[in-house]
Amino acid sequence: MIEKIPEKKEKKVEYLELIYDLIFVYIIGRNNSLLHHIQDGFVDPGMLIAYILCTFAVIQIWNFTTYYINIYGRNSLRDHIFLFVNMFLLYFVAEGTREHWQDYQNQYHFAWGLILINIGIQYVIELRNYKGVPQHQRRIKRITIVLFTEALLIFAAIPVYNLTGQVIMAPVAILFGMAATSITGRNNCNDVVDFTHLSERAMLYVVFTFGEMIIAIASYFEGEITFNNLYFAAMAFLIVVGLFLSYGTIYDHIIDRERQTNGLSYMMMHVFLIFALNNITNSLEFMQNEEVQLIPKLSFLILSLVIYYTFLMLLGRYAKKRCKPTKKYYLLMIAVGISFVGLMFLCKDIMMLNIGITVIYVFAIFVMFYRFGKKMHRELSSN
Repeated sequence: MIEKIPEKKEKKVEYLELIYDLIFVYIIGRNNSLLHHIQDGFVDPGMLIAYILCTFAVIQIWNFTTYYINIYGRNSLRDHIFLFVNMFLLYFVAEGTREHWQDYQNQYHFAWGLILINIGIQYVIELRNYKGVPQHQRRIKRITIVLFTEALLIFAAIPVYNLTGQVIMAPVAILFGMAATSITGRNNCNDVVDFTHLSERAMLYVVFTFGEMIIAIASYFEGEITFNNLYFAAMAFLIVVGLFLSYGTIYDHIIDRERQTNGLSYMMMHVFLIFALNNITNSLEFMQNEEVQLIPKLSFLILSLVIYYTFLMLLGRYAKKRCKPTKKYYLLMIAVGISFVGLMFLCKDIMMLNIGITVIYVFAIFVMFYRFGKKMHRELSSN
């Protein structure tokens, strides 16, 4: 006999989810601070590795939480309690994100593991609610195994590091989580999420990341008003505006937010999108930092932009029907990107040209996205 499945209302982003996201805004700032330690003309290698690992770990936590809320969240008292517990634990993760992270790695890993256990327990509870519904039972069990196994790997990292003083298992845990989630997604390819809610949640995380970028470029507006200062401040601001407009165009005009999908690939793409945006934020800060050598900071900015636009283009697979991007469209995007890279290194010694070329590139891509979105809208309207 199939038990009655708890009825869920139409999914919408709740206020609690937005409050939950605010802790990630704080952590983004903590993560970015790791790149402020310069050594031999670029970021200290140890700090760079810590930054990459911490960034992916935090985005993964957010993904796991959001995916659960999307499928099984009911904005209930139980959901609130579990979410507040995770918020509390995330403070310990943020506190462990610092220059001397070795002194805090026990609390960082312990809090990180408990967060995944917390999310896993919520899935276990759902097994009872979906007793007799094989599709949900299979999905819940697979995701629970992923969460608990990754948590065990994280807990195991504590004694391993304490005994060896150098072996870090965080990359193993993160890569396992990403690989296992991808495999689970393929196994659950027929499962459907509320894609409208999921895409909105991803968009809001991107918006919060842009918020950190806006704060970071505030340094461009410091000091007396000169032509040079005004020029760089305007260029930095335009870069942020152009990046945001491109994402907004994709989200508002190209993505089919009512499509039937399990949403895992979409969320995975946003892991790298958000990672790239964090890198761009730091790149813009490096532009003013004379301690950072020219070629490393130029390369970091270029690579970050390429990653960002690569995954923006990949979001095209979620475009509205009959309006998928063509091969010609992708080739044009790639050609513009190659031209940008070439010009940046050709003019590497002239910072005013560098930042100007970046603005032109960012807005050229935006115009291409905008024109494609308008064309797609006309084609859909005519059908």
